[in-house]
Amino acid sequence: MRLRVVLAPDNIRRLDILENLASVENLKTILQERLEIKEDFLIQFEDPDFGNELCNLTNITELPPDRAVLKILWKVPEESESDISISSLDTACMSCPSSSSNQSSSSVTIRQRENSQLPSTFPIPKFSYDVELRLAKGNEKFKEDGTLLTMSREMKMDILDSIAQAIFAFKAYPNSQELESVSAALIEKYPCLKDPGSGTGYHSWTMSIKYKVGNYRQKLRSVGCSEVAVNQKKANEDSRRLKKPRRCEVNFLPDNPLGQTDSSLQKERDALQEELKKKHLNMEFVDSKMELTFSLRRKEIVEEEPFVADVLRQWPALFLEHQICAEFYRITQTNLKSTFFSSLDEYTPRMIKLYRVRGGAYGDNMKTLLDQLDNQTSDVLAHRKATALKGLPLFMREKSEHFLKTCLVR
Repeated sequence: MRLRVVLAPDNIRRLDILENLASVENLKTILQERLEIKEDFLIQFEDPDFGNELCNLTNITELPPDRAVLKILWKVPEESESDISISSLDTACMSCPSSSSNQSSSSVTIRQRENSQLPSTFPIPKFSYDVELRLAKGNEKFKEDGTLLTMSREMKMDILDSIAQAIFAFKAYPNSQELESVSAALIEKYPCLKDPGSGTGYHSWTMSIKYKVGNYRQKLRSVGCSEVAVNQKKANEDSRRLKKPRRCEVNFLPDNPLGQTDSSLQKERDALQEELKKKHLNMEFVDSKMELTFSLRRKEIVEEEPFVADVLRQWPALFLEHQICAEFYRITQTNLKSTFFSSLDEYTPRMIKLYRVRGGAYGDNMKTLLDQLDNQTSDVLAHRKATALKGLPLFMREKSEHFLKTCLVR
């Protein structure tokens, strides 16, 4: 199916979906993943039965069969008086089981990022009122005769402090290219701050921001921020590899939830282990405890780098299928299954082509697998995906039983 998706008047996307859509929620998940949508939304479509007027999509069968025009309506989240905002870090709230039936569930605030990559055009934060006023006057003077603004040390420190906090909201360890993009965005917004002796106009700002971000990390380290405290060098310790997020890791080493300590989280882990010994699990309880103990789990994995067997012994719930997906989302803010299946849709044709080109090098097993695919006459798309997966261990010269498991779905 081919879709024209209207996200905004100036943001209209074209999307081809190869898989069969089972429901509106299935379509919504695909749109969230392929278009990188994080906010909640409603879907409307142009209904040909009513002159292409927009209607809410409530059933997937209402869509035209081949192509359709969709419009995304953003839901405005409701705010309650008890909402807590944390400066420079996004927050996620999780409800914990209440100790009594007549009390509402307690709310634990867990500080987590939603994105680990700086935007291509960095949003320069708002500065204090007097600094904004001076910058506005400086820009006016620069447009008139090209005069650059002369700053006081206090004003420059105010600008650098605000920018360092804004950068840390995305990541603790930005690279040189990212720092350059921030300083370029600053000069683009406030050209009166250009370097007089620099070709780019922002070289000194890049260096100043670099050192200020380092100083800000040191400040956070002194108050116990886990993500930067893990790299604190101890006395008589040789230089070591810096522990920082990889590209896909958004919440690499979060701080403990407000009101929680390592000791209290250890008790939650003990309760979780006891629950896993039961024959019939309370999955709601397991999910809530796994969410609550996320910071303790990441601290152990990042700092101690345990073996998989040790992780299995300490966190048996982590190896449940749905918890693998949940943990992946907590770390990367990405849906594991939808990402996998959309990537499988994208790469299956190229994988099949590669198997055919080099099939002779992998013996009769690969030839048999491709012949079975060629003989299929129904549900060919599903068989192509299955062939792409079954061919991987052959292509990588691995034993299939160690690579994947085949199950019958009832």
